[in-house]
Amino acid sequence: MTLWCFVSYLISFLSGWFTLSMHFKKDSEPYGETKTAGPFFYAVYFRLMTHYSSVVRIIAAEDAFYLSVLILFRIGHPPLRIPWDEIQFSRKKLFWRKYVVLTLGREEKIPMRISERMARKLGIMERVPETVRSGQGRTAGESAALP
Repeated sequence: MTLWCFVSYLISFLSGWFTLSMHFKKDSEPYGETKTAGPFFYAVYFRLMTHYSSVVRIIAAEDAFYLSVLILFRIGHPPLRIPWDEIQFSRKKLFWRKYVVLTLGREEKIPMRISERMARKLGIMERVPETVRSGQGRTAGESAALP
């Protein structure tokens, strides 16, 4: 049990979840229209090559972006609520797969990479600035967008 707790906290620290939880702990329920993806059949990639496969639930609501993990992995991973104005968007292509990168927190700058398929299901592609969607340019603080 102690090893389980240690590993869970270590992953939280390495991925940036711990850093995000210092400022973005969920304090309210999603507001307005919501779209949900996960936890099953999706992978979410964070910094330092950490990823969560089939354990993260994402809710895109009108007011914010919500993240939570399955209860079994909740140690060190409190549910998060990140306002949309604290997220920057970019796109990335790795080998043959296309991703949307959400840089979470203006100060924290924790990268989170999800598949374009997941981003479409969540309605996130509608929030990505047109210049990033089309690959024609960048917005402040974002990496180059790929088509």
